[in-house]
Amino acid sequence: MTFTHYRLLPIPYDAMNPTSYPAAETVRHPTVADRRSCLAQMCGQVLPRRTSLVASMACALAFGITSIGFAQNPTIIKRSIDFSPKSPSYSATDSVPTPPHFSGREFSGRDSASRSESGYAADSAYQENRSVSVRRPSLDESTEPLIEDQRERLFDELAEEFSMFDRLGNLVRRVSTLVKPSVIHIEAHKTEKNESYDEAGAGVVLRINNETWVMTNRHVIVSASPKQILLRTSDGREFHPVKVLSDPSTDVAVMKVNGIDLPAARLGDSDSTEIGDFVIAIGSPFGLSHSVTFGILSAKGRRDLSLGEQRIDLQDFFQTDAAINPGNSGGPLLNLRGEVVALNTAIASSSGGSEGIGFAIPMNMAIKVADQLVRNGHLRRGYLGVTLDPDFSVADLAAAGYREKGGALVKNVRPGSPAELAHLQRGDIIVEFDGSPVENDDHLVARVGLTPIGSSIPMIIYRDGKRYRTAVTLTDMN
Repeated sequence: MTFTHYRLLPIPYDAMNPTSYPAAETVRHPTVADRRSCLAQMCGQVLPRRTSLVASMACALAFGITSIGFAQNPTIIKRSIDFSPKSPSYSATDSVPTPPHFSGREFSGRDSASRSESGYAADSAYQENRSVSVRRPSLDESTEPLIEDQRERLFDELAEEFSMFDRLGNLVRRVSTLVKPSVIHIEAHKTEKNESYDEAGAGVVLRINNETWVMTNRHVIVSASPKQILLRTSDGREFHPVKVLSDPSTDVAVMKVNGIDLPAARLGDSDSTEIGDFVIAIGSPFGLSHSVTFGILSAKGRRDLSLGEQRIDLQDFFQTDAAINPGNSGGPLLNLRGEVVALNTAIASSSGGSEGIGFAIPMNMAIKVADQLVRNGHLRRGYLGVTLDPDFSVADLAAAGYREKGGALVKNVRPGSPAELAHLQRGDIIVEFDGSPVENDDHLVARVGLTPIGSSIPMIIYRDGKRYRTAVTLTDMN
């Protein structure tokens, strides 16, 4: 059994000694403001009469008074009660008597007649200036419906907020269901250095020149012949490609299939995809085909990545936190409209699994490569004929007095190259190529490599603090 000493100020009159009351006379019932002030005294402080009802109720709840009825209209009673503070002050070491427990009815002088014997004992102790230990007042049962009402209200609020996330989840489910038939599970049997092994990946169905092709990463199928590459649809159909084409400089490959009715995926504009957009990755992580993960686009323009032994010259990766694991390579990265915006390619990981940093080739870049592979059998990579400074940065631009946000510094111009014919010189800063700003040297290399051969491309350069326009006609690097 638990007892406690309350250190609260009692009501400043002897409620249990009727002879102590002033002479009976007709008075008005104490107002709401009086009751608030009295409750404030019980809390050890005197609040102004305009204190909010919330504060008074907080005091009441602290005493276990769960349902005090404050009458808005005063009633007539035959007793005068002085609500002005008369209680002596107490120090921190004084024993302070416990106030009587209120039943929760209208707070009036008549309530004193129905108090328990513990209330009489408390008042008697107060009159004798001694302390007394009494049982802590328990919460009234009327608080239980209040708590349940609050819980129901919170559940309703959660349901309302969840509905927004539920709509997002439903959208992810619909996109996954719609696109899965266009995603192909790939198993490639490879032999390297007298060692055979199988590698799993994924691909996405495209329609190029009215033919059905499956796009994937080159590293998924390299060193495997078409007969060693098994393709499997989401409904379990298996077949082999009849032709395989790939480009090592971009890690893009396409495989032609015949006689199989496959729905082509819808392609999105990767240039309009922004950081923070929701994305969905579908692939075969660790061989688990057609697995779906969800995340956002974390960054754009990731270049100069070291991807193991394989060298990828033309880089312009998206970064995503959607879980990408070994086996996701070649699978699509989708927006919430069900459009393919990138091709999942690599991860940054110290454990070999997903750590929230995955990289994907933007679809605008991948489809240019795929189109040239289908039309020409290889990528006709553009050639400019300059050597760029990899250490040149925006800070160097600012130090030179330029306000551009990026650019590439020319260190050398090869004789007879398209750059020499365009009158480029050592020390020129290329800030715009084909109508788009140049961010750095890697960005310019990727742009030049994917630019159509033979077309005249406008450029803007800075030379000796002046801005010049020129044009260059690229040739085939091969």
